[in-house]
Amino acid sequence: MRAVGFNQPQPITSDTSLLDIELPMPEATGRDLLVEIKAVSVNPVDAKVRASATVEPGQHRILGYDAAGVVTAVGPNVKLFKPGDEVYYAGTINRPGTNSEYHLVDERIVGFKPKTLSFEEAAALPLTAITAYEALFHRMKVQDKVAGAWNAVLIIGGAGGVGSIAIQLLRQLSDVTVIGTGSRPETRDWIASLGAHHVLDHSQPMAPQLAQMAIGNPAFVFSTTHTEDHVKDIIELLAPQGRLSLIDDPKEPMDLRPFKSKALSVHWELMFARPMWQTADMIEQHKLLNHVGELIDAGKLRTTLSEVIGPINAANLKTAHALIESHKTKGKIVLSGF
Repeated sequence: MRAVGFNQPQPITSDTSLLDIELPMPEATGRDLLVEIKAVSVNPVDAKVRASATVEPGQHRILGYDAAGVVTAVGPNVKLFKPGDEVYYAGTINRPGTNSEYHLVDERIVGFKPKTLSFEEAAALPLTAITAYEALFHRMKVQDKVAGAWNAVLIIGGAGGVGSIAIQLLRQLSDVTVIGTGSRPETRDWIASLGAHHVLDHSQPMAPQLAQMAIGNPAFVFSTTHTEDHVKDIIELLAPQGRLSLIDDPKEPMDLRPFKSKALSVHWELMFARPMWQTADMIEQHKLLNHVGELIDAGKLRTTLSEVIGPINAANLKTAHALIESHKTKGKIVLSGF
């Protein structure tokens, strides 16, 4: 089967940073599904792994952490799906990725594809939807109010893939005020179009912008990008006993001592944690993807797809990686079929 992989970490500008390769057809065992891949999307984690991960000599690593496709075979212990089912999911970082014609994935982290979406529209959603859902409702628990705080969530990087779905999930599943941040007029317009109540410019200090609104200190901050640039601002603007959730990897170690005076809590989200560690509750990802699908089919959420750049091959994936590394994208970049 056709696939795209790499055999050594390189800049995306290198001719061999990603390669078209051939691999044997995998076989479904245990609780695995064998999925024929119809579309994939590209995330910052793809670029991070490609640029840094080592590969055994003579081997290739297959990237791809978002997919939509059709189940073609199931392992003997599968309970939730059957051949012919249309699915969407984000896979896990410690198994081969979705940039291949066929892919194995544990059924407990797979959802039924929303019926009203194309494969391309569906492929844009899983990783970001899981990340946002887990961060907001499982980790930071925005449903549990902070006494005396403005019941609001500030989303730093509201125009990115995670921010774009987080805004929508908060509007549909909570009563919080949603504040998104963007650094350019076009990204701020995108954030507003997704339903944010307020939009700030994170290229400028945010605490003074919030202070001008004279509403109070928000209870929650969800930081999706460049957290190290905003830590002091976050500590200043968060209400006492407020909560921060972050998903990125600050370049320098974070000093958590300044969080103590306000008794602020920090919640790190990694959507790969459940499948990577085979946690007892990993089926929560199956449940939440189905919940997201129901909201989409009810017209309450929309896909965050922004661009389809062609079929799945090394050349197009290199283009997508370069766009991701520019840090100027909005929504999600998708590739469709082989």
